[in-house]
Amino acid sequence: MNNKIKEEPIIQVGILLEQPKIEFELHDKYQLNNSEQVEAGKYSATIENGKISFNGKYYQELIFDSGDEMSNKFTLNNVIIGVNFHWERKEDQVFLGNLKIIVENNTLTAINILYLESYLASVISSEMSATSSLEMLKAHAVISRSWLMAQIDKNKKIDTEQYQTHFENDDATIRWYDREDHLNFDVCADDHCQRYQGITRQTTETVAKVINLTRGEILTYDNKICDARFSKCCGGMMETFENVWEPIVHPYLQGKLDLISETTLTPDLTDEMEAETWIQSSPRAFCNTNNKDVLKQVLNDYDQETADFFRWKVEYTQQELSELIKERSGIDYGDIIDLIPVERGTSGRLIKLVIVGTKQQRVIGKELEIRRTLSKSHLYSSAFIVDGLDKNEFDVPQRFVLTGAGWGHGVGLCQIGAAEMANEGHDYKTILLHYFPNSQLITNY
Repeated sequence: MNNKIKEEPIIQVGILLEQPKIEFELHDKYQLNNSEQVEAGKYSATIENGKISFNGKYYQELIFDSGDEMSNKFTLNNVIIGVNFHWERKEDQVFLGNLKIIVENNTLTAINILYLESYLASVISSEMSATSSLEMLKAHAVISRSWLMAQIDKNKKIDTEQYQTHFENDDATIRWYDREDHLNFDVCADDHCQRYQGITRQTTETVAKVINLTRGEILTYDNKICDARFSKCCGGMMETFENVWEPIVHPYLQGKLDLISETTLTPDLTDEMEAETWIQSSPRAFCNTNNKDVLKQVLNDYDQETADFFRWKVEYTQQELSELIKERSGIDYGDIIDLIPVERGTSGRLIKLVIVGTKQQRVIGKELEIRRTLSKSHLYSSAFIVDGLDKNEFDVPQRFVLTGAGWGHGVGLCQIGAAEMANEGHDYKTILLHYFPNSQLITNY
């Protein structure tokens, strides 16, 4: 492939992962594997005996090259979005650039190869509405670009044989989830990394303007690209990086109030009593907003199916909870007696939780493992308190109410809070400095 724009990185994004069959449409002519030309039209690829079957031939991999400009388009059918979340669904999505199909675990994976800035134009339209305010979109373009480039740098340094994302023994399961799950491409296209849905939602002139205005801009700290994380709603307090992922301190990803105020005292949400008070209250915060115009900037159509996010409640019967935990964890705890907080982070999010059952008890963590264990998809966050109600004669609750705060891991930029900051007149540099304190904004290319 001839890289015409030398300064701008070319990236690989996993779109459809580990499928038995991939159906797609080429909207323009493509060159296949640097040899034959493939006309526009509808096609499919299947896996047969460990190889890719396409148009009557067998291949180790398929690369449909659109040329130097990467301006050709293709459609992938039945792309899964919101994997394992409550809004999971399939869509047909249109992409710019090259299409690569590889074999993974005796299945097929479809990868989009394109320029980084083209990728970003889609990300900021997929993570939120393409009609969001200019300053909000500019802030998100910078952090999405920074995060991606940090992951590419990190991937070069990681020894995949030595890198660990979980700890397990007879008493505990501690696990975190990050983009190291992907070895054959840079990032995936879903919430696990960053939402990237091609040019399907890339619909406004504002998006193109934002990409041009921030082209090559990234956040750095101590001369290193910032691992700039973000989530939907921090719940009023940001979480610390090492409480969610690997135990590495990032000084620009630490707990702080989602508020610019010199008078508001910061509560210690690692303390159980303060966390309970915080979660049961409705404190001032940028993300504590019901402004529909602001929320529409951040919440795409399927996100708007989630009505409560700053503070929320989930209720389970004893049978529902015990069956759910058994299904999600693969462990039979018996009847659930209690869910006991062991350790909380700076935002009140649980890092460790003890599940106590009539048959056994076990410590689980970190936050996403807790969220996945206690929901058919994911709890909105791990910042919750538990009330066990209607206890029977054996002191076993027959009903559990989880009262929680926020949506997502809470690290870095709070998307709803940032949208409210932009709505209140703050520019993107102020927004970035609020969520990534002491970081530097530089132009990288």
